[in-house]
Amino acid sequence: MGSMSPVHWLILAVVLLVVFGGGGKISGLMGDFAKGIKSFKKNMADDESMTASDAPQAPGHISPPNQNPGYSQTTSSDTHRNQV
Repeated sequence: MGSMSPVHWLILAVVLLVVFGGGGKISGLMGDFAKGIKSFKKNMADDESMTASDAPQAPGHISPPNQNPGYSQTTSSDTHRNQV
């Protein structure tokens, strides 16, 4: 229990190399991560302002598509019922 196996030494060596040898890589990676978070927050704020400027609608309401004049919304089953 007191001794470390070769696998433990290998993992320790890799961790030490990353911490001490790859300092620039880690800080660059964290900087890229921070830029991604800032970009995400900015886009979320843009989405909220875009939905706030739209006309207020009831939740779950879907606007009907633009219809041509003279368009009738009767279905074939309605037409069939009216003919019988």
